[in-house]
Amino acid sequence: MLETFTLTVFSENRSGLLARIVGLITRRKINIETLTVSQSSLEGIHRFTIVLEISEEIMTKVVAQIDKQVDVLKAFYYRDDEIVHQEIALYKVPSEAMYNSDNVESLIRKHNARILSIESEYVVVEKTGHKEATEALLADFRKIGIYEFVRSGRIAVVKPMERLNKYLKSLEEITEEN
Repeated sequence: MLETFTLTVFSENRSGLLARIVGLITRRKINIETLTVSQSSLEGIHRFTIVLEISEEIMTKVVAQIDKQVDVLKAFYYRDDEIVHQEIALYKVPSEAMYNSDNVESLIRKHNARILSIESEYVVVEKTGHKEATEALLADFRKIGIYEFVRSGRIAVVKPMERLNKYLKSLEEITEEN
């Protein structure tokens, strides 16, 4: 049974690692829904957040393969109820739609979005939320006209205490014992 999982990979910031991780996933013919990379809360450690729709059996195999990669400290996967997540979307809509009716203003209020920029030819609107919420606003903007749309990948923090910190602490304790 296919499920949506959020895969987090903690690593050192090394060139080529992203390509290796993506290669491991795509070799299995798994589609990457979103991919975001940023620094983590630990200095010198980067975090990959990857959303995949696969079975848990395959997910555990992917995590095991990623964990074996040089420069990867640890990989974890989570179901949606184990994380707090968001995405950000930007919409460029014609200014005339804003001036000629209350549609854009009412859509912005209805979807709890905000205006970032008003230019003579277009208005840039920002919406933060889950994929379904950003796509709902996109569907409404398509009815009145839209020039551009872009959505970030998922960013997420886990509800349980961050597993990497516990993992690194356990490594430190093993090192101290030896």
